[in-house]
Amino acid sequence: MIHEIISSKWPQPSLFSLEEGSDKIELFPGVWGAAEYLISPKLQLRWKGLESLIDLNAHRYSPLISYLLCTRIGDPDIDLRAKIVETLANVIQPDQNGKSAPANVRVILLDYFSRIRTRQIYGLLQVLVAYPALEESVSRLLNACSYANNQLIEIVNDRKKPIEIRRQAIRVIGVVGYVDAIPSLDRLSARLEARVNGQKAMPFAPPSEKTEVDLLDATREALASLRAP
Repeated sequence: MIHEIISSKWPQPSLFSLEEGSDKIELFPGVWGAAEYLISPKLQLRWKGLESLIDLNAHRYSPLISYLLCTRIGDPDIDLRAKIVETLANVIQPDQNGKSAPANVRVILLDYFSRIRTRQIYGLLQVLVAYPALEESVSRLLNACSYANNQLIEIVNDRKKPIEIRRQAIRVIGVVGYVDAIPSLDRLSARLEARVNGQKAMPFAPPSEKTEVDLLDATREALASLRAP
């Protein structure tokens, strides 16, 4: 009796979105095992779990699995992290058949990325350093976070951060279109241009922080993109 009352008042959520049909429930045993592999301390098992979930297309049908993958974007293995990033980015857009993931799956994913902070953003930038071809995927995920530009600018202006991380942060700002970052990039561009001009005026002097000057081209490109009509 109590069970019937609870069931009628609080409908039980399904692992898979019913928008896609109840036949997907049949995948439950395999999905559950793969999800456990994904959180294993052993890298080999995490890869096995991820590949199984992708093969089952579980991340596109299950809000729970989509969320689980989101929590793994900080995986210590950069290759596995990159694959997770690519997989999640693909959920946001229609598949090869033009079919979108269920709305509740996309809502969970977009909500997660709307709340990410510097640590997760830095992890995504590390993926870009290792896999520049994933720029579109990373940008698509960061596009869900309207205030990520604040963290990105902090990373860009932090001279203790690796140059390649700062460069990727600049590129993402331009690709996503964080126009609020224009004043900060203008200041950075002016500072770097002054340094370059100073080096030209003293060709006999050793270059000062040459690696930071290398950010100038990326800064100019990002500013041009942000100011494009």
